[in-house]
Amino acid sequence: MSGKRYKLLAAKVDSSKNYEISEAAALVKTLASAKFDETVEVHARLGIDPRKSDQNVRGTVALPHGTGRTVRVLALTKGDGIPAAEAAGADHVGGDELIAKIVEGWLDFDAVVATPDMMAAIGSKLGRILGPRGLLPNPKSGTVGVNIGDLVKSLKAGQIEFRNDKTGVVHAPIGKASFDASKLEENLKAFQTALEAAKPGAAKGVFVKSLYLTTTMGPSVKVATLGAR
Repeated sequence: MSGKRYKLLAAKVDSSKNYEISEAAALVKTLASAKFDETVEVHARLGIDPRKSDQNVRGTVALPHGTGRTVRVLALTKGDGIPAAEAAGADHVGGDELIAKIVEGWLDFDAVVATPDMMAAIGSKLGRILGPRGLLPNPKSGTVGVNIGDLVKSLKAGQIEFRNDKTGVVHAPIGKASFDASKLEENLKAFQTALEAAKPGAAKGVFVKSLYLTTTMGPSVKVATLGAR
């Protein structure tokens, strides 16, 4: 995007204002000018010390209207888990043969779910491959369980995982610029509720210090939070 076009878009935003959610959702849609359907993202700066493990934030949220993107789900399972995952719409289903394929370099998927009986092999063979990519199945992120069909359905329906980065900021997609403003608003509210629920007991003071909405190529819009009104 050219500097001139960005400046014109930025001029639509009052950088000194904390926009209410409904205002922010409507405004951010007007800031998308790319030729593709830009992703709408939320960025939350948290009042935590990310260097301390007991203050790290991690959670999941089922967005009411999904993210607007098709999620390719890999289900690592065996036995009865295979037909259950297939029936739920998993894009790839299998066990040791798919683990071997991943070890060889195959990564044609966006999310991974697994049954508990696969975790020993996954941990020993795929930890270093999937871990850095944020794809390693984990019970805390809703990607490991005996009811693998339900796990697949949740991801397909728009469940996302969020966690803070090393600076204490959480980044998450909440939809597309083509979404109605009301759908973006509802997705953002769901995210906020899940984020507040994930507040660590060790975190003191204002938890969400600031929250911004932005599109892939556009300027950001500051959203009013309890700590920033």
